Amino acid sequence: MVRMGSVIGVRPEHIAEYKRLHADVWPGVLKTISECNIRNYVIYLREPENLLFAHFEYHGDDWAADAAKMAADPVTQDWWKICMPQQRKLDTAGEDDWWAPMEEVFFHE
Repeated sequence: MVRMGSVIGVRPEHIAEYKRLHADVWPGVLKTISECNIRNYVIYLREPENLLFAHFEYHGDDWAADAAKMAADPVTQDWWKICMPQQRKLDTAGEDDWWAPMEEVFFHE
């Protein structure tokens, strides 16, 4: 199992809608997340900075394949078409990163 964290901005005018969407995530999106070996997925909001922090546990053995599977899922693609315009990529994110990956510096179980 690998813990993964990432961060992205959220446009302030979309915060209420983003919260509403994530209070009732589409079943097909949740199914794909589980099928891609992701568990304990959580997204936090930090205001007034308007940052979203995501954390999950990856329980698979081929992250690239599972990430590609998720990206190819039509329901997930439709979900992203709604959510992505509400988000704001960080200026410091890598060219190929939408959510900017974060380094884990502490864990206590």
